[in-house]
Amino acid sequence: MKLLPFLRPLLEAGAAITLMVVGLRIITSFFTRKSRIYRPTFLRQFALLFWPLLCLGVGLPFLGSFFYADTLAPHELVLLTALAAVVLGFSMPAFVLHSQYYARNLHTTLVFDAKQNVLEVYEGRVRVPFGKKDLVRVERVTCQSERVFWSKYTYLKLHLQTGEVLTLTSLLTNLEPVTEFLRNTPLERKQRWFCWA
Repeated sequence: MKLLPFLRPLLEAGAAITLMVVGLRIITSFFTRKSRIYRPTFLRQFALLFWPLLCLGVGLPFLGSFFYADTLAPHELVLLTALAAVVLGFSMPAFVLHSQYYARNLHTTLVFDAKQNVLEVYEGRVRVPFGKKDLVRVERVTCQSERVFWSKYTYLKLHLQTGEVLTLTSLLTNLEPVTEFLRNTPLERKQRWFCWA
């Protein structure tokens, strides 16, 4: 067990650095103006992944017991397998959705300001030209249950007259104000257990 004394200072340093970064971010947010430009940011990703990371962080030390599986009694092995299923069952779907949303919207920038009547989408550095009149329909997909860790992962599909479909995920921002902004377009609301975009 020489690993634990070495691991503790690293965990304390990591927790202190994380606490300082989040604290500074909160303090500086008081002095900044609300942005109207939305990209996948560290803080947004951390907010979406907080509960899955916490679940994995609490359950992961127990899952290390699988390395000692040959010394465990059968009932201990059954309990350990059940704990592994619960921990991975709660956290892995959120990680899978997060990686899919990240791959889809990594180079997407959303410029949105409802007061100024502005909605623009950029793929990379190129603006996708469209207006409200170019939208054939808007598809809003949310999670059926609010109690699972991946319920915050939602998306909005903008179907354009050109046949192009723009997908905006919750990795960019909370999509409810955007949906409200587009309420006068043909809007389809769907609910799914797993919002795979």
